[in-house]
Amino acid sequence: MAPFDSAASSGTSSSGSSSSSSSTITKPQDIDGLLAGAGYKVRASDLHHVAQRLERLESAMVNSSSEISQLASETVHYNPSDIASWVDSILSELNQTTSLPSDILDFPDLIPGSNQTAGNVSWTDPCVAAQHQNLSHNQLTVVTAMEEDSGIKLVHMLVTCADSIHRGDFPLAGSLIVEMQSLLSGINTDCGIGKVAGYFIDALTRRVFTPHDTTITTTGYGNELLYHHYYEACPYLKFAHFTANQAILEAFDGHDCVHVIDFNLMHGLQWPALIQALALRPGGPPLLRLTGIGPPSSDGRDSLREIGLRLAELARSVNVRFAFRGVAASRLEDVKPWMLQVNPKETVAVNSIMQLHRLLGNNNRSSSAMEMVLGWIRSLNPKIVTVVEQEADHNQTGFLDRFTEALFYYSTMFDSLEACCMMPEKALAEMYLQREICNVVSCEGPARVERHEPLVKWRSRLRQAGFRALHLGSNAFKQASMLLTLFSAEGFSVEENEGCLTLGWHSRPLIAASAWQAAPPPDATANHPFGGTV
Repeated sequence: MAPFDSAASSGTSSSGSSSSSSSTITKPQDIDGLLAGAGYKVRASDLHHVAQRLERLESAMVNSSSEISQLASETVHYNPSDIASWVDSILSELNQTTSLPSDILDFPDLIPGSNQTAGNVSWTDPCVAAQHQNLSHNQLTVVTAMEEDSGIKLVHMLVTCADSIHRGDFPLAGSLIVEMQSLLSGINTDCGIGKVAGYFIDALTRRVFTPHDTTITTTGYGNELLYHHYYEACPYLKFAHFTANQAILEAFDGHDCVHVIDFNLMHGLQWPALIQALALRPGGPPLLRLTGIGPPSSDGRDSLREIGLRLAELARSVNVRFAFRGVAASRLEDVKPWMLQVNPKETVAVNSIMQLHRLLGNNNRSSSAMEMVLGWIRSLNPKIVTVVEQEADHNQTGFLDRFTEALFYYSTMFDSLEACCMMPEKALAEMYLQREICNVVSCEGPARVERHEPLVKWRSRLRQAGFRALHLGSNAFKQASMLLTLFSAEGFSVEENEGCLTLGWHSRPLIAASAWQAAPPPDATANHPFGGTV
C-alpha cells in the first residue's frame, strides 16, 4: 500500500401490457411466486394443469412441420401474462391447423383455382390465400411457444438446482446443470432469458464442479476496463456519479478548501464533471483536494498517479487549484485514516459508489471491518458522505433465497441493458455484470464480496453507526431525470424515496443513492450491530 502526492495549481477561474382472458379475479397470493418474478401469471393451484398443457403443446410441436426451425430466427418473443389461457389458445389454433385439407398443407404442384407459373405461385383464390396465411401464423406461434416453454423450464430448473445445492445434494445439482446446458443449446442466448440463464448456469457450474476456483474477481485492472464500458453502455453509473456530484457540490457551497475522498477511483470518471462545476462557481472555485483509493496495478504501472495527472491537467485548463493523492489498497478495510492526510481546516466529502457492501459478511472479520471503516469515516467529521448501492438483497445466508433474488435482479438488469446500448460497449458491460453474478452465486466466505443489500438496511446500519440522513435536493432529482433523456430506451425511471433517489427499470428500483452526515455522538448505552447477515 503506497500513498503518493501529485499537485497542480493555477489562478482565477474561467468559464469553460397484456391482460388475462380469464373472467375471474386472481388474488396476488394465489399466483406462483417464481413464475410471477419471470413475468408469467399462473395460479399455484393450476401448475399441474399448466404442465399438462405444455406437454400437449410440446407433443404438437414435435409433430409440426420441419419448416418451423427455419422460422425460429425471425420469431419475435413475447411473454404472455396469463400463460394458461395462452397455451390453450395455441393448442386450439394447432387443432385448427391439423384439420386443414391435405392438399393445402402439402402444397401440390397444381391447385384448383390458382394462377401458377414455373417456380412462382400467384394465389387468386382468397380462401386459399387466407388458409396459407393462417398456416404461416400458426408456425410462427409454435416457434414462439417452444421458446416460451424452454424458458419456463430453465427458470424452474435453475431454482431447483439452487435448492439442491442449498440442501447439499450436489449429484442432483450436477445432473441438472448438464440437462440445462442441453436445453440451453436450443434457445436463443443472444438476448432474453437464454442469455441470463447461460450466465447463471456458468456460475452454478463453477460452484458445483470447481468450488475452490480463486480466479473469480471483481477487482483489478481488467475489471476497471469493464467498469468503463459499463459506465458508457447504460445510465446506472452515470446516475450514481451525477447524483453524488450534485450533493457534494451543494455541500461545498461557501467553502474555500475542500477535500473529496473517493473509495473507488476507477479511471476518475466521476470527477471531471465536478471539477468543471467548481470552476463555474460564483465567487471562484475552491482549492480541491482529491484522494483516490484503488487496487495496486498488477503490471507495475502507477495507474493511480496517471489518473491523477490527467485530472490535474483538466483542473489546470479550467483554473481550478487541485491536488491529488492516490492510495493503493486491495481492500477498503486496509485503508487507515492517516493515509488520507486530512487537514482539520478542510471541508471533507466521502464518496462511496458501490463499495461499502464489500465490507459486509457473515464472519467476525467482515463485521469488524464495517464497524472500523464507518468509525473512522465518522471521526473525519465529513460535511457529507455519499453512498450509492445496488438495490438488491444478495447477502442472505440461505443460498436459495440469495440465488432467486439474484436471478430476478439480473434478469431485470439485462433487460434494461438490451434496450439502451449497442456493441461493443454492450458485450463488455455484460461481462462486468457476469462477474458480479459469478461472485454472488459461486463464492462463499471472504471470496464473496458482492454482498448487495437494499436501502432500508443501509439506512438502519448508517444511523446506528452515528450518521444522520441528508435530503438529496430537487437539483439532484432534475439532473438524474435529465440524464435519462440521453438514453433512447423508455422504461427507466427516477424515484424519490424518503430523501434518497432510486433508478429503476419498469418500476423495479435497481440502484439507490443516499447522502449522510456525522450526527452527534450516540448514547453510550446504545446497541451498535454492524455488518450484514449473520
